[in-house]
Amino acid sequence: MILVSACLLGHNCKYNGGNNDCAAVHKFLEGKEYVFFCPERASGLPAPRLPSEIRDGRVFSKAGQDVTEEFRRGAEKALAFCRDKGVTQAVLKARSPSCGVHAVYDGSFTGKTVPGMGVTARLLAENGIELLDEEDL
Repeated sequence: MILVSACLLGHNCKYNGGNNDCAAVHKFLEGKEYVFFCPERASGLPAPRLPSEIRDGRVFSKAGQDVTEEFRRGAEKALAFCRDKGVTQAVLKARSPSCGVHAVYDGSFTGKTVPGMGVTARLLAENGIELLDEEDL
């Protein structure tokens, strides 16, 4: 079973209220069993909302509010969902503070990225789930 970031399948859960619908993800999933999930929405964060980025191991909104606990709560819910559904692989949104697999935005809100993982991606990886992002496809 594959977990997919809901935004990559066209669900409007992105911080700006939109989505990141991705044809490559749809093609990859053809003939495969999958489920979708948005850890940020599962944590109770609204859509739309201010963008958030990781800085010094914490997650902050663009207004400077520390939203680390919301992101951790979403990650825990994602892991529980994966365990319940028998997920062994996940396709997550690149550079997201929740789902970034290889890199995340650096916390300056300037579009600069740094190597690292989002909060959910890290927890899933620590629990043996193989991770990809849409750019790996």
